[in-house]
Amino acid sequence: MELYKRIIEIVDANLIYCLIPIILTLILVKLIFKSRFETKKALNLVRWFIIFYTIALIIYFLIGIILFPEKFAFIDRATGPYKVAYWIMLFSSTVFPFSLFIKKLSKSFLYVLLVAFCMKIGMFFERYVIIVTSLHRDYPTIDNNSTWSSPLIYGVAIIFLQGFIIGILMLGIFEIVKRKKSDA
Repeated sequence: MELYKRIIEIVDANLIYCLIPIILTLILVKLIFKSRFETKKALNLVRWFIIFYTIALIIYFLIGIILFPEKFAFIDRATGPYKVAYWIMLFSSTVFPFSLFIKKLSKSFLYVLLVAFCMKIGMFFERYVIIVTSLHRDYPTIDNNSTWSSPLIYGVAIIFLQGFIIGILMLGIFEIVKRKKSDA
């Protein structure tokens, strides 16, 4: 179970958090280069990755609730003071991604972007709160560094750079496959 959790954490850090920049890169390439690159195929790959990741996450969640109920505070969160927010986050990360099975919706870049955002909306809100409270604190920091050296801002910039690189690599791989097929 620990290995499964670690694999999900690695996939989260390296791909899921980068989904928004990946999709934005695909949109940008589609707008700039029109139909030069295989952006629809890349979007379809992102769609299937989201669906398989959601299935893996649901399996982990169900196994955790059944075998380790003390580690998974589901009942406390689902009935506590923030139950509406918790149920919205749970629904948007476990049920909403399955709407990508509908082909018409899954071909829309903006809809897949919405699904990718909703999958990790809790993490995005948490980062937003941390950034806003750090900008509005009443005491000066120990070292008055610039905003870009802040670990949180730097982390967001790295996620966007990583997503951009992954998006370009996906398009490059589809371009290589397309050329191999045309040469054969």
